[in-house]
Amino acid sequence: MNSKSNRKESTSSHDQIEKETRWVGLLIIPFLIVASAMLYIWPDQTDRLFAWTIQPPMTALLMGSGYIGGLYFFARVARARQWHQVAAGFLAVTGFAALMGIATALHWDRFHHDHISFFAWASLYATTPFIIFGVWLRNRRADPSIANPHDRKVPVLVRWGMGIAGAVILLVGLLLFSIPELMIPLWPWQLSALTARVVGGFFTLPGVGWLVLARDPRWSAAKVFLESQFIGIVLILVGAARAWGDFDPGNAATAIFIGGMSLLALAILGFYVAMESGEREVHEPYPNKSTSGKLF
Repeated sequence: MNSKSNRKESTSSHDQIEKETRWVGLLIIPFLIVASAMLYIWPDQTDRLFAWTIQPPMTALLMGSGYIGGLYFFARVARARQWHQVAAGFLAVTGFAALMGIATALHWDRFHHDHISFFAWASLYATTPFIIFGVWLRNRRADPSIANPHDRKVPVLVRWGMGIAGAVILLVGLLLFSIPELMIPLWPWQLSALTARVVGGFFTLPGVGWLVLARDPRWSAAKVFLESQFIGIVLILVGAARAWGDFDPGNAATAIFIGGMSLLALAILGFYVAMESGEREVHEPYPNKSTSGKLF
């Protein structure tokens, strides 16, 4: 009895990644590879390649950028040594996948029901929210919320900035999803009700992720998620250059979108370089899981 208890305690306190978590990451990767290629390489051919016809191409490019960032994230999940290094992404992906499933149900008639891409899309978003959340529930107990002696500590002001940025991005995403008729006239390129909700889902993912990171002072907990976000943002900016004709230059939202994405990319890059090049600190273990480094 005691040996079983000791093994369970050891398993749940060493920040390990369960094998199921790695398998889920590996299984999602092929879907992301295919979706990334279809949407980012051929954004103007979704009528014959994808689950539904996406117009204009900028929406497909934004989605493809997000999937490439997700591809990087889940590749890191498959190789990560510690659960806390990737944990923030799982709640973010859960919320995103749930919204994609709801958007699919709300706009069922817009999809290519006889296309293999639709079967993949519908199957993925009918199951992924439950699978990812289940994996998060199972694996979260493995994180003892104890800083590695050589881990860096994210400054409190930076975490406040992450929290504020995450809240703003999440709000934009939720407005796009829940009130598309309000946001469509304000958006810098043309959206339909379906694409507004899908773009909103892609905004909620980083919003949730950044809010989660704002509560954890460990640099190692933020690093992988920020890397994936930086990749996605840079690709969105490249996509905007490719599809510049889709933007309304007279709309103030165009400048806000491009400027905001550029500033966000530069902020992530500058912060990343500062954290990676700074002197490592030695931290005392956090006192307990309920109060360890929480921002709020």
